[in-house]
Amino acid sequence: MKCKKWPVGVCSWSLQTDIPGVAKAMKDLGLQHIHLGVADAVGAGRERFLHAVQTQDWTITSTMMNFAHEDYSTLDTIKVTGGVVPDEFWQGDRDLFVQAAEVTAELGVKYLSMHAGFIDETDKEHAAKITARIRELADVAEENGVIFLLETGQETAKELRHFLEELDHNSVGVNFDPANMILYDKGDPLEAVRTLAPWIRHIHIKDALRTSQPGTWGAEVPWGDGQVGVAEFLAVLAEVGFDGALAIEREAGDDRFGDIQKAVQRLAAAS
Repeated sequence: MKCKKWPVGVCSWSLQTDIPGVAKAMKDLGLQHIHLGVADAVGAGRERFLHAVQTQDWTITSTMMNFAHEDYSTLDTIKVTGGVVPDEFWQGDRDLFVQAAEVTAELGVKYLSMHAGFIDETDKEHAAKITARIRELADVAEENGVIFLLETGQETAKELRHFLEELDHNSVGVNFDPANMILYDKGDPLEAVRTLAPWIRHIHIKDALRTSQPGTWGAEVPWGDGQVGVAEFLAVLAEVGFDGALAIEREAGDDRFGDIQKAVQRLAAAS
């Protein structure tokens, strides 16, 4: 499916099933493009995972890596457990990232995305540590011919842009998630697109409602039911000349397939 000039796919983890189940769901949805989670591809299951994926007729727009230690219970817990922040997991996380980058390259995919964790440049020592770790992972990505995409949401767009300018690494870009800007209460997603446009390589299609209690999560809702604005968001992507893929992500709700199907239909209607 295409929405105007952008291919539309789905995030594999949103379907909460194995590779054959993802394949069936994608066929039912009429989608060929996929943002592929590769956590199951690291370790002993690597060859089995690769074989299962390589037998599919998919266009993989990006891979995605996450870590078992990440705790999204509250904004406070994810701040200390997300991405490469926890010192006790860093070496293991780096090893997993190396494997994910290798798998991404073996699949012939250009991008590998991840929540890198809170950068927080107000704490200079912390920021220096996270910057060094992200640079090290970016070097790994570059060695594998892959571009490392940082997911938006945990900083304001202005803060993330400053970080990217300071990092100045050719193998780092952005996977832009408009809902995360709302869920983390980090600003207007439309203005964030304009601010981060030079680095945006991949897009998540996800919607949310902002919290009424600062310091707590907003609420994720089906695409088109929240505060992103379908037409407005697609218009700003066109405005900045975005030429990548859109991947529908749904991480809440009791009918994820139905909500993803609704997003497919709403994107088609907006074309």
